[in-house]
Amino acid sequence: MRISKFFISLILFISLLCNDFVYTDGKATNEKNVREKILLNKEWKFFKYNNAADADNLIYDARPAVTDYKDDKPADAMPTEAEKVDHRKDVLKPWILPTGNEFLKDKSKHYKRPESNPGKDFPFVQLNYDDSLWEQVNLPHDWAIKGPFYEGENAEVGGGMGRLPSHGVAWYRKKVFIPGHDSTKQIYLDVDGAMSYAMVWINGYLAGGWPYGYNSFRIDLTPYINFGKENIIAIRLDNPPKSSRWYPGGGIYRNVWLVKTNRVHVAQWGAFITTDSVSKSSAGVNIKTKVDNKSNKKVIADIVSEIYLLDKSGHKIDSLIAKDYLSSIEIEAGNNRIVNQTIKINNPKLWGIPPNQEPNLYIAETKILMEGKLVDYYTTRFGIRELKFEPDKGIFLNGELIEVKGVNLHHDLGALGAAFNVRAAERQLELLRDMGCNAIRFAHNPPAPEFLELTDKMGFLVVDEIFDVWERKKTPLDFHLIFHEWHEQDLRAFIRRDRNHPSVIIWSFGNEVGEQYTDMEGAELAKHLYDIVKDEDSTRPATAAMNYAKPHMPFPQVMDLISLNYQGEGIRNAPAYAHLKGIKTEPLYDDFHKKFPDKVILSSENAAAVSSRGTYLFPVYEGISSPIRDTIGGDPVRKYVSAYELYTADFGSSADKVFGSLDRHPYVAGGFVWSGWDYLGEPTPYYEARSSYFGVIDLTGFKKDRFYLYQSYWRPDYPMAHILPHWNWPERAGKITPVHVFTSGDEAELFLNGKSLGKKKKGDYEYRLRWDDVIYEPGELKVIAYKNGKIWARDSVKTTLDPARIELIPDRSVIKSDGSDLSFVTVRIKDENGLIVPNASNMIKFEIEGPGEIVATDNGDPTCMIPFPSKNRNAFNGLALVIVRSIEGSKGKIILRASSEGLLGDSVLINAE
Repeated sequence: MRISKFFISLILFISLLCNDFVYTDGKATNEKNVREKILLNKEWKFFKYNNAADADNLIYDARPAVTDYKDDKPADAMPTEAEKVDHRKDVLKPWILPTGNEFLKDKSKHYKRPESNPGKDFPFVQLNYDDSLWEQVNLPHDWAIKGPFYEGENAEVGGGMGRLPSHGVAWYRKKVFIPGHDSTKQIYLDVDGAMSYAMVWINGYLAGGWPYGYNSFRIDLTPYINFGKENIIAIRLDNPPKSSRWYPGGGIYRNVWLVKTNRVHVAQWGAFITTDSVSKSSAGVNIKTKVDNKSNKKVIADIVSEIYLLDKSGHKIDSLIAKDYLSSIEIEAGNNRIVNQTIKINNPKLWGIPPNQEPNLYIAETKILMEGKLVDYYTTRFGIRELKFEPDKGIFLNGELIEVKGVNLHHDLGALGAAFNVRAAERQLELLRDMGCNAIRFAHNPPAPEFLELTDKMGFLVVDEIFDVWERKKTPLDFHLIFHEWHEQDLRAFIRRDRNHPSVIIWSFGNEVGEQYTDMEGAELAKHLYDIVKDEDSTRPATAAMNYAKPHMPFPQVMDLISLNYQGEGIRNAPAYAHLKGIKTEPLYDDFHKKFPDKVILSSENAAAVSSRGTYLFPVYEGISSPIRDTIGGDPVRKYVSAYELYTADFGSSADKVFGSLDRHPYVAGGFVWSGWDYLGEPTPYYEARSSYFGVIDLTGFKKDRFYLYQSYWRPDYPMAHILPHWNWPERAGKITPVHVFTSGDEAELFLNGKSLGKKKKGDYEYRLRWDDVIYEPGELKVIAYKNGKIWARDSVKTTLDPARIELIPDRSVIKSDGSDLSFVTVRIKDENGLIVPNASNMIKFEIEGPGEIVATDNGDPTCMIPFPSKNRNAFNGLALVIVRSIEGSKGKIILRASSEGLLGDSVLINAE
């Protein structure tokens, strides 16, 4: 039954007067706030056992013995069957499984908590335990990132997982005072991410946990709270070795929140907003809200939803757009109720992506009233957009055909590790946008919630992905061990958390899973997962990325769209790859398009090209794509890969080959390069290193030459030209030293010391210009690029003198004094003429004074084993990086100084405000 707007407005007005509510920036507050979400990141106590043998026996479940220690398997190696695990009665899994009951649709499958309370006598869970000798940390926290790196062939943690001590068992403890007046409230602990097998005790009671390290989860603390007193939260993490194909990080690496609500409240991730009938003149907004009644009696509630527009900074514009009221909603005791509201918005501001559209956002404020009193207030950000997937053309956003120019991103933030930082993620997106990127595939797990807030705000399309494995394993102790019992809970929780983000356009529920190889059995499991996804959200397509499944197989038939890893351009199919072992696939875009004419095709992973920034090796391959081999793009002694950007992993292809394949198949919606940034772990082809070579941008955020190749292709209207290599080659005097040019122009002329080396024009399906017969002589290389016969862009490189001085350049000179904001300071080694010395490797010492700290240093060298917190760092090919963080609550001038023997030092001022 609907009631009049006037009546509801009157109720709200009287309610607010009676309860002294004040609405500020979209948050209802009074002395007893109806909903509080308190960031719980400060001053945790942390302890990690020195080794697994010393750890306590409060384990989640038994694990198989590890007999396969090889961590340098090809990324496309076939996953294998899970090993059998002996059952044990002393594990804590029965107490943890009920945490996921909310996400098991069939209530008959809900888990019942055993009556006993394991771990109640363990010292770490006791309020009076003396943890004064434990380390004090702030969250997000990655226990492994400070190192040291494990080195050598038989290291405890090899290159695959980044050579950092992410494995092990650790505890976090924090005391929290809960006022007595909260005794009628529900008290929840929301953890955005903890790696992994998290188990949570509150005041000595095992309250629950969540094994999958990438999912966000909630623990109901209410039954165990001592109101009016101090409470102790103790969280145990157990991160297995040999459990990942990349660096997983360790610890509580995302935010933790204490959430207080009344007994009647909107459920966790309880609002789902969809839009329909979208046009420039109007749009329908559908709000489906799940309301929990945790009280012991039936209640009758009214639901009020109001919609406001957000400004570019994400703040609510006060002018009300639309509202809807529902009255007399009955909710049984201890139960929940889903209510639906439909609101029409006139002249909506659509969410879209630059450059032709704007990422406009709205906020829905949902209020629950009982007997005229406000009992809950819940906000949901959303966007209004129209998506269409047309198999012969691609993806349309608000009527505009969007070519997907995407990258894959792993979850670490380089020298910051897995500990999420908003500014670091924003910087990643800013640099990717400069390259022309418009889409992100989060590989191969849910990202931090704040990352999706950034993609919403900045306007990036997102493929949101959850699993790298299902039942078949890729590493001995990966999450295949929990998949059978947790896949539904993980999948539903993942979608409910992320489903209101307009940037998310596709769900991916698997990446290169072993079930591609098991015919109908694998397809049936894929269909089971697909059905769960569609049950949670039928508005977006669902898929799994395929590197093996072929058009005639049952696996791809399950998918809404065809998501191909490397198969579009072919795997190990070019002449240079013919001798290699592994998956061999001819280009399959046409075959998939013919078999599935009603499905959009997307290149979910392509390229897998590799390079070390600023490192050039000779001779240079004459073709457009070659696998790395010693003397063919690779230096096995120094563990570097040539930056001529022609060389790939065995299963990969160069950017040039990928571009040609996409251009020959215009019905393909676009693709995602592997990978946008270098990341910790998986250092193909040199597993003695610590981090990957795949990135278009290196681990520090410095652009590789490949960045400009992508920019020339993705931003054809942006005037640019880029020459490689550098021109400091005294040992190559008189020798052939090929010169390549990346440009968005269609032709270019190259000059060496003022002499023309000829003009070259791009042919069909050519994406670089090559002068492969240049004889080196010191001086200046200059290129003039043309487009349609007119000068378009210029670039030059010069032979430098010896290193003479250091230059510091912060990406931002003013940062917030909130203890989390960062300034990324680029360090350049220059000669006396102000030119960057491209092969400089000077050791640099950093010092800081004022209200800031050096969080980490790096140089982008994947072989560098200096720990990230070190204040001494050698330059790598002329560059290094210092990450400066503010100190919470301390304002003023931060001065960073850099010095090096024989060089003129430099200092830079950063203001914390």
